[in-house]
Amino acid sequence: MPSWYHDRIAAPPSRPPPRGRREAAVVIVGGGFAGLNTALGLAARGVRDIVLLESKYIGFGASGRNGGFVFAGYSLGERALLERAGPDRARALYARTVDAVNLIRERIAALSIDCDAVDAGVVWANWFRDAKVLRSRQQLLAEHYGTEWQWIPEDAMHEFVRSPRYHDGLYERNALHIDPLAYARGLASAAERVGVGIHEGSRVRMLERKGPRWILRVGDAEIETPQVVLACGGYLAGLDRSIDRAVLPIATYVMVTEPLGDRLRECLRTRAAIYDTRFAFDYYRPLPDTRLLWGGRISVRDRSPRAVQRLLRRDMARVFPSLKEARIEQAWSGMMSYARHEMPQVGTHGNGLWYAQAFGGHGLAPTCAAGEALADAIAAGETRLDAYEAFGLEPVHRPFGYLAAQGTYWKYELGDWFKSRLEG
Repeated sequence: MPSWYHDRIAAPPSRPPPRGRREAAVVIVGGGFAGLNTALGLAARGVRDIVLLESKYIGFGASGRNGGFVFAGYSLGERALLERAGPDRARALYARTVDAVNLIRERIAALSIDCDAVDAGVVWANWFRDAKVLRSRQQLLAEHYGTEWQWIPEDAMHEFVRSPRYHDGLYERNALHIDPLAYARGLASAAERVGVGIHEGSRVRMLERKGPRWILRVGDAEIETPQVVLACGGYLAGLDRSIDRAVLPIATYVMVTEPLGDRLRECLRTRAAIYDTRFAFDYYRPLPDTRLLWGGRISVRDRSPRAVQRLLRRDMARVFPSLKEARIEQAWSGMMSYARHEMPQVGTHGNGLWYAQAFGGHGLAPTCAAGEALADAIAAGETRLDAYEAFGLEPVHRPFGYLAAQGTYWKYELGDWFKSRLEG
């Protein structure tokens, strides 16, 4: 289903599929953020003759449907990252996403991408009365990651976010929010200007090894290359079993209200984006025309727009009762890719086949970081991506993995509810 982003601005002219037989230095499969960032990164490092193939159109998947948050970190929390990767590697991995936030900001300015960027930070709002989780995270970020988040006491929080549902909060200043589809389209246009060949409606029907090179078949066309990057996210390409079986495509839900005018200011007196401290958290942001974009929940079910609207309207009314009757202009769902270890999977089989996936939950900065890492490795002729090696292609065992993922979500959602009841 299309998102509000897709309907807001007319799509650019389509980019036709490839024809005939040709060679390329690198072929990228997937026209989302991971693929586009890799293409731009390679071009910036002097690689020429890059081809990007997208089965639908640029930004069709999660890159054109998400909440538009641009902030550091991963779906895997900072404490768990320390435990899994160790202090040095954890700090390096986190720093990559900080650098990616800064690069996204720079690209928006340098490439003149009109994507409604709001450089006002992100607020982590405390759903619970217990402030320990905020203080603990604030201290952990400062001590182990060199990152300072600002404490927001409860009275100040209620000045910015006028909801009795929240208590205190933390403010991440080095963050922004954007129209992600407009940004994806801007990246694609920038890639074309530096010589990247982009083809839409170009599903790869076969990928096979031929000596030291790869052959990709798209319709009647054939492309030969030594380097292939699979960056398909939750919309699996079916080209490599070990890559596809390592991710779960999981749905998330988003909606956009009508323009709210003064009603928005009665609820929010900040331009920052907001998410809360529950496992099953809401996330939302004010749009420049006084609409409110609201997202939340994850599910193995890709629900209808009507069902998404019903669920998210109820969530929004819990936080802002005055918006209970606000008209919802559009609601949609889309598929994100998740790994069992909750980290991106960025690597190679060592034979010229590379992959970048599993960005669900924190996508924009990690996809940019992954594109830079892949570009570094491919341009330099390397065969390893050391920073990501601890987070490999662990099988998710579909369809049983769906049951486990949904069960885990319900378990933690119940924990959120129980903690709220205990606090009264």
